[in-house]
Amino acid sequence: MRKNSVKNRKVNDVVMRELAQILRDIKDPRVSPMTSVLSVEVAPDLKNCKVWISVLGSPEEGKRTMEGIRSANGFIRSELAHRVNLRNTPELHFILDDSIAYGVEMGHKIDEVTAADEEADRERREKGIDIDDLSGYDLGDDEDQNL
Repeated sequence: MRKNSVKNRKVNDVVMRELAQILRDIKDPRVSPMTSVLSVEVAPDLKNCKVWISVLGSPEEGKRTMEGIRSANGFIRSELAHRVNLRNTPELHFILDDSIAYGVEMGHKIDEVTAADEEADRERREKGIDIDDLSGYDLGDDEDQNL
């Protein structure tokens, strides 16, 4: 089976769906209920599988969740073997992916900058400054300065 073949993509999808369900069923209190399986990459020989996990919450919750998942790795692999009929059940390698948290953080920063910009526009309007016609004001253009 080739890496990007249709069969490999189908195996990845099935394994991802089943791992997401298995993680929801884990009773370990360290595993956060806000855990998502973002992506799964099963090797073409079905020996190894990389699983990217996202945990909504603090970085400490992510670390605790990864500890719980790693300690339950044997259980997760045996459940996967029962649920998915593969020639070999792959060895699971869990990777914490914080890209969603990073995206949320960047979204908050963009919101802050937008709010500050809107506040500055509102203050200019209150002072009677036309935002579209700032020709009479020195805006610090480098073109006007002779260096």
